[in-house]
Amino acid sequence: MNVKEIVSAIKTDKPEIASVYFVGCGASQADLYPGKYFLDANAKKLRASLHTANEFYYSTPAGVGPDSIVVACSLSGGTPETVAAAQKATELGAEVISVTIDENSPLAAAGKYQIIHGFAKDYAAKMEKMTNVLALSCEILNTYEGYAHYEDMQDGFSKIYDLINDSVKTLMPRAQAFGKAYKDMPMLYVMSSGATAMVAYSFSMFLMMEMQWVASSSFNCGEFFHGPFEMVEKDVPYLLLMNDGPTRPMDARAMTFLQRFDTKLTVVDAKDFGLSSVIRSSVVEYFNPILLCGVLRMYAEQLSLERNHPLTMRRYMWKLEY
Repeated sequence: MNVKEIVSAIKTDKPEIASVYFVGCGASQADLYPGKYFLDANAKKLRASLHTANEFYYSTPAGVGPDSIVVACSLSGGTPETVAAAQKATELGAEVISVTIDENSPLAAAGKYQIIHGFAKDYAAKMEKMTNVLALSCEILNTYEGYAHYEDMQDGFSKIYDLINDSVKTLMPRAQAFGKAYKDMPMLYVMSSGATAMVAYSFSMFLMMEMQWVASSSFNCGEFFHGPFEMVEKDVPYLLLMNDGPTRPMDARAMTFLQRFDTKLTVVDAKDFGLSSVIRSSVVEYFNPILLCGVLRMYAEQLSLERNHPLTMRRYMWKLEY
């Protein structure tokens, strides 16, 4: 079933929905954030929240019940914590939607509905999880409350994958330069804002700490001047993800400060890839994380090559009981 069919079926069974809970672990949790951000920005009645799966299981929000939708996400569909969270949500009467690449996985079986997405084909395919969840949020909002820019969102969904794949065709020199310049860095700060805030978190936590064993921290550009800017010094490595849309002034303010003190700064800017020339201004902010996360994969790949440290290398994951 596609997202429209899923939400239509839920609406038939549940004419009223009060809340949408997004549940996952690691990068999958981060990929849920744009959908949650979209509902926060546009829903007048629907409540939305984002939870790491184990916390959702052990400290389940009191509002989870028959008037809830729970979106549970795991790339493989086998993450035990997410499967347990989905099963608990089902027990509480929520409408559970599983998001995974494997229709035969435990997570798929734990959900009443399934969104099965791709991943391996190309850089755009790696964004299918995030994009499908954003599309689901848009469909939920339009079905239960109405949404004035629904058609603009649908137009964006029809174009964003081509934009990612077109962008990476010209990106190699910049990605290689990042890899060469940052290969010996002891740590990396990653920053963004708005719908892209959790892309910065994901790049820091998983592509850097998990996959490269590089110490890293991330923060929202809106928080930069409320503490983290005290760490700014010459040649300290920063990666800034700049949005095209209403939170861009926050990113620009942070960039100006980082340049002022000669940090080792790389900026990945959605405007450089022509996002607003493809996506309508009414909805452009919601597509920033899809585009920026899509192209960032190349930066991580080139860094891993320069460091001779494959993205698949692990010290503990998949090797120990924990």
